[in-house]
Amino acid sequence: MNDVMIQDILIGAVADFPNGEIRPASMPDGTTLAIYNVDGTIYATADLCTHGEASLSEEGILTGNTVECSWHFGTFDVTNGKPTGMPCTVALKTFAVKVIEESVYVEF
Repeated sequence: MNDVMIQDILIGAVADFPNGEIRPASMPDGTTLAIYNVDGTIYATADLCTHGEASLSEEGILTGNTVECSWHFGTFDVTNGKPTGMPCTVALKTFAVKVIEESVYVEF
């Protein structure tokens, strides 16, 4: 039996996540997520690059729906977490995002 409880965590208002930028969001357990606004749609992934454990919200570069890790220049698709450029080969964990009345929630 799975005892993990998934909750919707309020991470801010839509206005807190400007288009084309990455922002960090802290979860109740201390985990940091990277939050992306791609053309008005909000996405959430694990914050640490799966190749070198660099913070994507602090050092990543977002171009369209692709985030580039500044440490080794590997890339990921933020819409599904899949690696799109070497040396990254392991996908980022993604989290469902809900926008309700201008508030942004992440399923965590």
